[in-house]
Amino acid sequence: MGNSFENYQKRKLISSYFSVVLSIALVLFLLGILGLLIVNTQKMADHFKEQITISVFLKDSAKEVEVNQLQKSLVMAEYIKSATYVSKEEAAKQHSEEIGENFMDFLGYNPLKNSIDFKLNAHYVSPEQIAEISEKLTAKGYVDEVTYEKSLVELLNDSVKKIGFWILVASAIFTFIAILLINSSIRLSIYAKRFIIKTMQMVGATKSFIRRPFIRTNIKLGIIGALIALLAFAGLVHYLNERFPELDLLVDPKLIGIIFGGVFLLGILISWGSTYFATSRFLNLRTDELYY
Repeated sequence: MGNSFENYQKRKLISSYFSVVLSIALVLFLLGILGLLIVNTQKMADHFKEQITISVFLKDSAKEVEVNQLQKSLVMAEYIKSATYVSKEEAAKQHSEEIGENFMDFLGYNPLKNSIDFKLNAHYVSPEQIAEISEKLTAKGYVDEVTYEKSLVELLNDSVKKIGFWILVASAIFTFIAILLINSSIRLSIYAKRFIIKTMQMVGATKSFIRRPFIRTNIKLGIIGALIALLAFAGLVHYLNERFPELDLLVDPKLIGIIFGGVFLLGILISWGSTYFATSRFLNLRTDELYY
């Protein structure tokens, strides 16, 4: 009978530890994802900005030397990420493939113009700077016009600012919720031992002596939970880096290291703090209050 009860207590204890580790691991894993999102928000925004194409359409009278000179000057400019010359024949072919038929068969001629398509470095993708660059290019006598999706540029810049703000707000809220969740799990595990705590106190044990084994145990659980979360997080980062190499998630190992270190420290600090305050609460209760 005694062995049966002892085994039951062990299973109950293991179950309690498992739930604490699982809750810590899950919450820290989600915090790691949030941290990755925060440090890569600007990088992702820059990636989308650098996909915007600006087309410089050239007059039919433009000389080859002028076109070559313009392309070279664009390639060398600090604000240019890439520049490609597109002949009117290539443009017609691409357009025909997009619409599924050769439009020149109906028109009898090619109405398109030679162009240079270029993409800007993300820092220069703003309505004001693009307008300034376009004005300088349009001033050249052999340039017919400069076109780009102005509404898309404005929408992208506005969206980046809004997303950055709401990500910070969400981060603060989620971090607070994460602390509450881990704190609740640890408090529940200590709640089951409230009578043991009070018994130890009644026989003369000091508060620090009573807290010590609880803090030590839950810090170990926090470390285990953090390690599980980091393993899952490392797997996710590896998958995302393989699936979306253009994001260059591993291009800055220091940032990834900071996230890993932050998640690990959070696991320890939250476990320590939650255990300290939970044990203090039960230590300060009267014996008759333990039943409520």
